Amino acid sequence: MKNSKNIFSIVLLLSLSLSLSSFAQGDPTALEIIKKSDEKARGITSQGEIKMTIVRPTWTREMTMKSWSKGDDYSLILVTGPARDKGSAFLKREKEMWNWQPTIDRVIKMPPSMMSQSWMGSDFTNDDLVKQSSIVVDYNHKLLGKEEIEGYECYKIELIPHEEAAVVWGKIVIWISSQEYMQLKTEFYDEDDYLVNTILGKEVKEMGGKLLPARMEVIPADEEGNKTIIEQLSLSFDKPIKDAFFSIQSMKRAR
Repeated sequence: MKNSKNIFSIVLLLSLSLSLSSFAQGDPTALEIIKKSDEKARGITSQGEIKMTIVRPTWTREMTMKSWSKGDDYSLILVTGPARDKGSAFLKREKEMWNWQPTIDRVIKMPPSMMSQSWMGSDFTNDDLVKQSSIVVDYNHKLLGKEEIEGYECYKIELIPHEEAAVVWGKIVIWISSQEYMQLKTEFYDEDDYLVNTILGKEVKEMGGKLLPARMEVIPADEEGNKTIIEQLSLSFDKPIKDAFFSIQSMKRAR
C-alpha cells in the first residue's frame, strides 16, 4: 500500500511537471511578442529605399526616400524626389529630432509638440516616420487573443502608454503574426479612445533576409478617400553604421 502511494505521488508530480512545462512553452507574453516584432523590423541597423504615395479624393502625389536607422535611438530619412523636395532630411538622435530644409538653408529642431503633426502632407505623423516613441519601452502590453489577418494567425495586443511617457497616442492595438512576428495591422487611438488611423501591412515578401510586409497603408478613420502608401523598394539589415553618421552635418550631406 505504501509503494502504491509512492507511485501515485510520483505520477502526480510528473503530471504536474509536464503541465507546467507545457504552460511555460506556450504562447510568449505580450511584451516578448512586441520585442521580437520590433527587433525584426529594425535589426541592429537598416538601410533602404522607399516610395511614398499620398492619395486624396482629387489628387495623388508620389515621393521617394532613402532611410538609415540604428537601433531605437538613431534614424535618418532623406527625400530624393520629386525635385522640389529633393534634399530635405529628417534626423532623430535619441529623443531629439531635426529637419533640414535645403531650399532655405535651415535646420529646424522639432519640439515634442510637432510629433503628432502630418509628415510632409501625408497621413503619417512625424512620430510614425522616425519612431520617436518606443512601442517596447513607453507602453504597457496586454495580449487580447488571436485573430487572422491577411491569412496569417496573429496575436492581438493592446498597448497603453505609461503615465510619464511622452507619446502621441492614447492607445495602440497591434496584430502580429504568430510565426514570423510581422506587424500586419495597427490601430491608433487618441486619448478619448477614438480611432484615428489604421496601418495595414501587405505584400509580404523576403527583404534583407527577413519575411516582412513590403507595403504599408495608413488609412485615417474620419477622412474618406484619404490614404498614404509606403512601398519598400529595397532593404538591408545589420550593415555597420557609425553613430557619427547620424549628425546634423551628415543630414545636410546625405545623398
